[in-house]
Amino acid sequence: EVQLQASGGGFVQAGGSLRLSCAHSGVDFYEYAIGWFRQAPGKEREGVSCISRGGTRYTDSVRGRFTISRDYAKNTVCLQMNSLKPEDTAVYFCAARAIRVPSSRCLLEAAPYDYWGQGTQVTVSS
Repeated sequence: EVQLQASGGGFVQAGGSLRLSCAHSGVDFYEYAIGWFRQAPGKEREGVSCISRGGTRYTDSVRGRFTISRDYAKNTVCLQMNSLKPEDTAVYFCAARAIRVPSSRCLLEAAPYDYWGQGTQVTVSS
């Protein structure tokens, strides 16, 4: 079974940076897209960024500030977060989705993702 673990969250001042990591393990039988999602108290879970062999996506609020990358050899997907704002405060989750067409672009909707990590807290103070 695919297992995911998000790490790298913490407390930072506005304008600072954090690098989140999503480590994955287990037997994989499919090509997977990897997504980062976040959820703040009282708010809906939001797709932040995702990556597949077909490319990447970013939600509008983070485009230009966040960068997603993947290292297949290390079984790791990272999310570099720069110029952090208080509104970025949330629990960040990584998730994996088996995809039928490897060249297809990933989605920022949570429902299609099959496996989820437990999340890591990001807190940005002003």
